Amino acid sequence: MNFKNLSKKKRLYFIIFCSLAMILVWAFVTAKVITHDFNRKMIEGKQDEQQAVIEGVILTETKNDKKYWEIYGETGQWDSSNGIAQLNKVFGNFYNDNEVSMSLKSSKGTYDSKTRIITLYEHTFIVLKDGITLNADKLVYENSSKPIVAEGHVKIQKGKEFLSTADKIIISPSYDNFKIIGNTVSKVYEDKK
Repeated sequence: MNFKNLSKKKRLYFIIFCSLAMILVWAFVTAKVITHDFNRKMIEGKQDEQQAVIEGVILTETKNDKKYWEIYGETGQWDSSNGIAQLNKVFGNFYNDNEVSMSLKSSKGTYDSKTRIITLYEHTFIVLKDGITLNADKLVYENSSKPIVAEGHVKIQKGKEFLSTADKIIISPSYDNFKIIGNTVSKVYEDKK
């Protein structure tokens, strides 16, 4: 087949076909050059990081129909790259044998979904099931089998019977006893009945 022997109409179709083919090849090559590193950068970079501002968030841990804890934040922020929830105006309950053993409120808190550690800080107030109240700057809860640690300007009180201040307190996993550590001042009052 000789190009010169083709009719004008067939030559025109041939030129249009070749032009269209070259434009398509150019478009595919250009697209490949522009996006060749796109997927790798999406995986390596922080483009897949997501942060969400949340109102009224509830976090809870339950296993085999047994609830261990639940915390509620009026507002919060979720960081998907670190797996950390930051909560504001936190309220919560911790359970032992499906009964509330400890209730709390705090100005701020975090929950790390990788380590499953709850940290409360700034104006943390705790009430244990036996009526003991506790104020602290910071509280750390790791899991139901480890003690809870509260530290920083700790104040422990049980009605008008007992008052203690300390640097740190360790609460047993069963919430029935605690250890006071650091600079401690304790006062025990006699009930005059």
